[in-house]
Amino acid sequence: MKTIILLHLLLLSLFDGAILVPGQSGDIDTMAPSSSIVYGETLSSAGGIFELGFFSPGDDGSKHYLGIWFKNISAMTAVWVANRDSPLQSARGSLNLTADGNLVLFNGTGFVVWSAGTSGTVNAALQLLDTGNLVLRGGAAAVWQSIDHPTDTSLAGMKIGLDRRRNVDRYLTSWKTASDPSPGEFSYRMESKGVPQLFLRRGAGDVVYRSGPWNGKGFSGRPRTATEPLFQFAYADDREGLYYTFQNSDPAILMRVYLNEAGDFQRWTWTKGSDRWNLFWKVPEDQCDNYGICGRNGVCTTAYSPPCQCLPGFIPAYPEAWSLRNNTDGCARRTGLNCSTDGFLPVQNVKLPDTVNATAANKTPGECMSWCLSNCSCTAYALIRDTECIVWSGDLLDVRDFADGGDEVYIRLAASELGNVFFLIRIQLLFKNLNPTNSFLVESLRGGGGGARKKKAPKAVIISVAIFVPSSACLLLALWLRCRRRTQGNEEQMLELKLYEMSTIRAATSDFSMENLLGEGGFGPVYKGLMEDGLEVAVKRLSKSSTQGIEEFRNEPHLVVQLQHNNLVRLLGCCIEEGERILVYEYMPNKSLDTFIFDRVKSELLDWQTRLKIIEGVARGLLYLHRDSRVKIIHRDLKVSNILLDIDMTPKISDFGMAKIFKADQTEERTERLAGTYGYMSPEYIIEGLFSEKSDVFSFGVILLEILSGKKSRTLGKLQPHKNFLILNAWSLWKEERCLELVDEAMGDSYPRSIVKRFIQVGLLCVQERSDDRPTMENVVVALSSEDVTLSNPSDVVVHATSTMSANEKDWRLGKAVCDYCGSRSRASLPSSRLKIIHRDLKTSNILLDCGMNPKISDFGIAKHFKVDQIEESIEIIARTYGYTLLEYATQGLFYEKSNVFGFSASTLPNTSDVVVYTYDKPNKYKRKDWSSSNELTIT
Repeated sequence: MKTIILLHLLLLSLFDGAILVPGQSGDIDTMAPSSSIVYGETLSSAGGIFELGFFSPGDDGSKHYLGIWFKNISAMTAVWVANRDSPLQSARGSLNLTADGNLVLFNGTGFVVWSAGTSGTVNAALQLLDTGNLVLRGGAAAVWQSIDHPTDTSLAGMKIGLDRRRNVDRYLTSWKTASDPSPGEFSYRMESKGVPQLFLRRGAGDVVYRSGPWNGKGFSGRPRTATEPLFQFAYADDREGLYYTFQNSDPAILMRVYLNEAGDFQRWTWTKGSDRWNLFWKVPEDQCDNYGICGRNGVCTTAYSPPCQCLPGFIPAYPEAWSLRNNTDGCARRTGLNCSTDGFLPVQNVKLPDTVNATAANKTPGECMSWCLSNCSCTAYALIRDTECIVWSGDLLDVRDFADGGDEVYIRLAASELGNVFFLIRIQLLFKNLNPTNSFLVESLRGGGGGARKKKAPKAVIISVAIFVPSSACLLLALWLRCRRRTQGNEEQMLELKLYEMSTIRAATSDFSMENLLGEGGFGPVYKGLMEDGLEVAVKRLSKSSTQGIEEFRNEPHLVVQLQHNNLVRLLGCCIEEGERILVYEYMPNKSLDTFIFDRVKSELLDWQTRLKIIEGVARGLLYLHRDSRVKIIHRDLKVSNILLDIDMTPKISDFGMAKIFKADQTEERTERLAGTYGYMSPEYIIEGLFSEKSDVFSFGVILLEILSGKKSRTLGKLQPHKNFLILNAWSLWKEERCLELVDEAMGDSYPRSIVKRFIQVGLLCVQERSDDRPTMENVVVALSSEDVTLSNPSDVVVHATSTMSANEKDWRLGKAVCDYCGSRSRASLPSSRLKIIHRDLKTSNILLDCGMNPKISDFGIAKHFKVDQIEESIEIIARTYGYTLLEYATQGLFYEKSNVFGFSASTLPNTSDVVVYTYDKPNKYKRKDWSSSNELTIT
């Protein structure tokens, strides 16, 4: 091997670019065995249309490739690249056809960078054809050819698809950039699952565009292909292969089909005498070409704004989201199928639904309809190529309307829906000015609508018009309005919750078995359930000992049923039988966010893109609650454990038991009793009981910092210094310009530092001490999505301490008596008592006075009994009254003996050391109370 390389290097140095073949002409189209071409020399096809050689696409000329390009045009246009993954690093290399018939590309140092793998070919010859195909023959047979290994371009006669005989899959892959031929993000490929279609994908999974099935003249999603005179299209699906190809009808016009680096699949032409390529057409061409843009059972038409409509017999699955142009969840049937009495409604001039899960067979029209009707799971059918019957099961996806051309699909509907639809047709023909709710429905049935789409209306419709026009217009109008009101009422009823029977819940959860237990929160345990129809659900059961009660149970479904957004959890129904309080949600297979970010192993699954998706999703969901939903919602308990993740890691905000509805002009509200989770509650909520949009913003800021750092917002166990709190640690690092040290090591180094730094800055702005200093969620969403927005620098993010008291004298005679008595009673609940009790809710309203004004401590509902040697305890959910809450209890959920001392002090004195006392001040929301003297209080 060393000898071969040394010989090759010697030849390169001796000839410095000469080709070592007989007849070294630039017009030669063939290479014989033991010959080569080097940098600067080419093979040319016989007609001078294509050329093979070395080229460098970048301006700097640092990388070099072997490729094929159009020869006699002014614009350098490569159509095939051999070594797209392994560029030559210098303008020295050679393409060799070895003596044993192998096609090999050597770099300047004599190493192989690419090979056709054709060793052992007898009587080998390499030829560049006028079709742009580079063919290596062994005798008369083609052993290898470039069209079996396309890059980003297809030429006339080339096949896109499968060669089943040779097990070759021919598809296009975009360049990485305009100057980098290495494989990019996009691919264009024939896929055989279900009924074959062409798919334009981004990466391995995301579909950008779908061609639809071949209907005999062209692809369903591109009806113009059947009438384009310059191109002749062909399709084959047999034992030999599955592919499509095109031919050029005018040899004087050069043509190429090209998948560019931006993901556009384009057809270009070059006419004689031109100096540039002309774009003939491309896909995606308009918004309706984007895959599944209108969701399931939706149809896209560019004739309307917004473009998304529901198919006949369907209504928006979530009307609120649909009205906001969030079409992700698409449409649902207005009336369920009966199976035995259903019928079919023809919808014309459309791109057929996605056929990945469809089935095809040769049938007559009557057999096709019967085949679908006999299968209760069949939802639609279509007949293409006269005899090929396609039937669909389940939802219909990626349907679009065409002004001209397209196919016809028969949609299965309940008998009652068929009657309503034809009634609306008659009304539309009589009263065009009434603007019915689904004009697409009417046009698709009429087959008309102006322009090129002029087809005869069904005879039944014409007859009905002739009968109704003379005498019954007013009656029809009244009936139409009544029907419209009834439809609107049905849509409102869609928002009502389904009531499940207890027997259904028990069967779904295996009678609440431990194997089905997903977790437990403040509400109670959550179980995985499997309904009879195969639907997976999450069953949330109110525990007898839950800190949430009947009001929270009523509150959650009342709120969630009004909220429909992709980043909010979907509530399916509830159960109130047998004294139970149960909520049924859509099942989230990835559970909650905290199970990932705080787990050493699972956190490694959260790369930067996944964390970004979660952050942006939570931000959009919260913005929807505050601004875009029908009602203004303050969540009040936003935390990582309340953010659920679906199978695609899309975040869903959940647990609305503590949420509050605000009026449109309401900015804040005050509560007498705290209810939330430590580490996520804002200072004004802890101290004054005030909550607003900015309270949720504070919680979001904490979550943002947790996602970026992988650390919890506070430290469990013994009391820790403030520097161990996540917020204060982030603030300290920010001030020292070391904020990237906060980033979770599980992310590695594959994250954009400037963007992550910006996100940390947004997080710190969200946890500002004063609510007025925090951004709104609108500001947050903009700041997260654009680097062009200038952010202010965060200021103090911690609650400061003061130990001064007012100089104003107060009458302490009664106060001292109360202090003495309460102090003695509090001591009775500490070491001097037979039991060690922590009251946890000591406040003025819990100190009762008898007729002699003797105070009595009351309300031991949330008191805790400590063991003799127990010092402290930590809880997840705080239930306490504002103004009496110890700092470590509010921030860490820790309580101990001194929690009683704090409550005693706050009940009887204006201030204690190490806290901030706030007073409610409407214009400024809240502020520190000004104590003019510096007398420190010592409790003895």
